[in-house]
Amino acid sequence: VQLQASGGGLVQAGGSLRLSCAASGLIFSRYTLAWFRQVPGEEREFVSGSSWMSRETYYADSAKGRFTISRDAVKHTVDLQMNNLKPEDTAIYFCAASTAYQPRITKSFDFWGQGTQVTVSS
Repeated sequence: VQLQASGGGLVQAGGSLRLSCAASGLIFSRYTLAWFRQVPGEEREFVSGSSWMSRETYYADSAKGRFTISRDAVKHTVDLQMNNLKPEDTAIYFCAASTAYQPRITKSFDFWGQGTQVTVSS
């Protein structure tokens, strides 16, 4: 299984970025796909997910209203559109796959991508 994240970069506060994660080696329709982020020295935290069962999307409070997750069943990708970015959004962003329904904790995820850096300047 491979999860390849891309799209990170440097952006000013108030700007936007779109992250993309390409999944391979798994049955895409059977996995919840999610994004987490991590600041060095801190725990990895849940950002947003797209559940496999009902294709429902769910978000951390910090992401609601600013971030939108979407999945493409043909391309086998899951994207995270991030708008109105804030300096506190600066982190390494990881995509992950799980067979659970709407998981939010790291131990519920079976596979992880390598991460992509997002830096928001003030």
